[in-house]
Amino acid sequence: MSSKRFVGKGVIVTGGASGIGKATAERFLEEGAKVAIVDVSRKNGETTVKEFKRKGYSPILLTGDVTSAKDVKRMVREARSRLGSIDVVFNNAGILVEGTIEKVSEEDWDRIMSVNVKGPFLMSKEIIPIMLKQKKGVIVNNASCSGLVGDRNAIAYNTSKGAVVLMTKCLALDYCTENIRVNCVCPGEIDTPMFRQEAKARNMPVEEYRKQLCEYHPIGRLGKPVEVANAVLFLASDEASFITGTAFSVDGGYTCQ
Repeated sequence: MSSKRFVGKGVIVTGGASGIGKATAERFLEEGAKVAIVDVSRKNGETTVKEFKRKGYSPILLTGDVTSAKDVKRMVREARSRLGSIDVVFNNAGILVEGTIEKVSEEDWDRIMSVNVKGPFLMSKEIIPIMLKQKKGVIVNNASCSGLVGDRNAIAYNTSKGAVVLMTKCLALDYCTENIRVNCVCPGEIDTPMFRQEAKARNMPVEEYRKQLCEYHPIGRLGKPVEVANAVLFLASDEASFITGTAFSVDGGYTCQ
């Protein structure tokens, strides 16, 4: 049951049309927030917004590229105008590139760093001045358990997520005295479209890949998008008022091995 912790709060969720972003946007809506869904795909975004509207919610859709400073400025400006305030930002948009250093191209490397690292950087750069004027705000970044440990065949992805973890800590230190908190969630394998992308890249049936990944997680299963969403909402809520700069693992025990 919703506790309505975010009534009247303005929230931006990047990569909000699918997976963890979609689940998080829905949870914020359930708890009374005014939500702006940011996504690079207008088609996917419109589908998600229509789905939410059928449930009685009224999110707004902002289409743009989080790696473009121009797009980010435009989307933040519109979000602020339409939401009234921006109290929470969930920097969730991200991509996956697999391979060893021998196989990852320079173009692949630049692309994943642009989306996974530059994206949260640009969004935070636009949001922080607004939160300073408001004298409050919360940023939650979506890192990964892959940003805390090494993985085979994942040099680009893990490096990008490790950067997000340290970006989170630096932002937290820079603005902790300004009533702005910054944390990140570090999910394990979650049952999302990205998980299916991984299976396809390995030429493996989805269920076979699922079984393999479940063995890596002590809890014995993949996570659900809503389980990560619930962690994001906790970190964004007043219940977490003494928490900043943390990398909050939501990984079924993956990183405790």
